[in-house]
Amino acid sequence: MSAYRLLFFCFAILSFSLGLEAEPTPAKRSATRETRATPEEPGITFNSVHVDGPYIAMTFDDGPSATLTPKLLDLLAAHHIKATFFVIGENVAEHPEIVARAAQEGHEIANHSWSHPNFGKMSDENVRRQLQQTDDAIKNATGKRPTLLRPPYGSITAREKRWIHDEFGYDIILWDVDPYDWKRPGPAVVRARILKETRPGSIVLSHDIHPGTIEAMPSTFDELEAKGFKFVTVSELIRMAAARPSHATPQPGGNVPPSATGPPSPTPSPASSPGG
Repeated sequence: MSAYRLLFFCFAILSFSLGLEAEPTPAKRSATRETRATPEEPGITFNSVHVDGPYIAMTFDDGPSATLTPKLLDLLAAHHIKATFFVIGENVAEHPEIVARAAQEGHEIANHSWSHPNFGKMSDENVRRQLQQTDDAIKNATGKRPTLLRPPYGSITAREKRWIHDEFGYDIILWDVDPYDWKRPGPAVVRARILKETRPGSIVLSHDIHPGTIEAMPSTFDELEAKGFKFVTVSELIRMAAARPSHATPQPGGNVPPSATGPPSPTPSPASSPGG
């Protein structure tokens, strides 16, 4: 009887060993799925750019405003600064002459949706409608279609980035300097935050629909110029992108080289940045 037990025991051990060899471990299977789920994709998202030189891009969201945007345009002209305006389609339709003026004066006009919804919570068809309506409004006002998109609130999924880039040709533009001017902290605070956070290659977020932001800009421009910064549009900044040395370590606030497939920091949420 003991011989049968010994034989059965040996057979069980052999079967168990063969089973282990035949079945991959959960960790290996998981790693395989993860590798396949992250294919390489082109660099289409920027919150800053690695550049050789003191170049920055000032960006203004949510306009045009009938009263404030013309004041900002006057100020930009006085300083010989070119900026990028991420416009709301509804506002473009109401004030096409302001958008036309901005484009004629050398500023870049870019898509910021038709009515400022949260793309990350919308169907593809609704997002597509928001983009197309704004694209058409900008084309009607300026004669030129935009090439950049800033999603409202900075909210956009990785899948949305890819199909939007494929269909519209847009680069997705976020930011690395946010003065939270939508909270209306006052011109002095807006200026101080921009001056503290801005570095070469920065994309500075602000809004031309808040009076305090416009009030902050004269001294902000003066002090940025005194620091040696030079102002370009976002598309110009991207074209200036320099190769980052392979041994370089990420900087706080994170400049992103053009090969990046997404922002290096978490995407701002509507709760933290409703003005984006």
